[in-house]
Amino acid sequence: MWRYLKSAFFVSVDVPSLGRIPVNALGAAAFGILGFAQPAFWLLGLAIEAAVVPSLAFSPRFQKVVDAQSLELSQGDAEKKRQALVKLLETGAQQRLWDLAKKCNQVLDVYRSQQAEDYIIDSNDQALKNLEWVYLKLLVARHHLLSPSSETEETLEKKVQELESDLREGEESESLRQSKTATLTILKKRQSTMRKKQQTLEEIESDLTRIDNQVDLILENATVQGKPQTISADIELASDLLGGSVFGEDETVISHLEQTYARQKTNPQKETA
Repeated sequence: MWRYLKSAFFVSVDVPSLGRIPVNALGAAAFGILGFAQPAFWLLGLAIEAAVVPSLAFSPRFQKVVDAQSLELSQGDAEKKRQALVKLLETGAQQRLWDLAKKCNQVLDVYRSQQAEDYIIDSNDQALKNLEWVYLKLLVARHHLLSPSSETEETLEKKVQELESDLREGEESESLRQSKTATLTILKKRQSTMRKKQQTLEEIESDLTRIDNQVDLILENATVQGKPQTISADIELASDLLGGSVFGEDETVISHLEQTYARQKTNPQKETA
């Protein structure tokens, strides 16, 4: 609710030649200045703000506008992070991702040419975006697995032993202990990933090929059947992308994007006042 109250107080309008002006905040400032000459203006300003701000903040229509603006900001930030992940990849991997995106767009073009219902196109667009996101995660994971690393199984084992020793002594604060425990879990996952690196790479390549074929099949079905159908993005991966250890230093970025995309799924429609 605080977010809506803050937005209501700083609500702005477009003024020709001046741009967007926070009229409510300026009005409150004006009453504050006038109050030094006549204290009654303070009471008047307070009464107006007490009526205007809550009425806006509690308005479902205004809340939808605030939510939509917040979603647009998160989408813009998410796209920047996503593009940063794409730039990490070598040229061949980027080309594979672009080829997949091109085929996904072709699928949507076919459905539009068939005059499919908007909800079908929107649903299929989201499903195809989900497949593209999984595809990008697979490419990022492969990138990190193939990148030279200064750490070996021996150096990781040494770090694990040091953390386990610290935790056994139990001299840290509870928050530090939790942090070290989480770090220890990640290090052990990295050990496991390093031991089965080649197997993981083969699983990732298998998953990439599977998604390629799935999108090809979706495109063929859309072209041949002639009747718009809802696409399923469910796919069971051979590789384990749940353990963030395969993403290296990009684990945090991947996690943030996952959370952003999850919020977008729960609020797909952007409404305006």
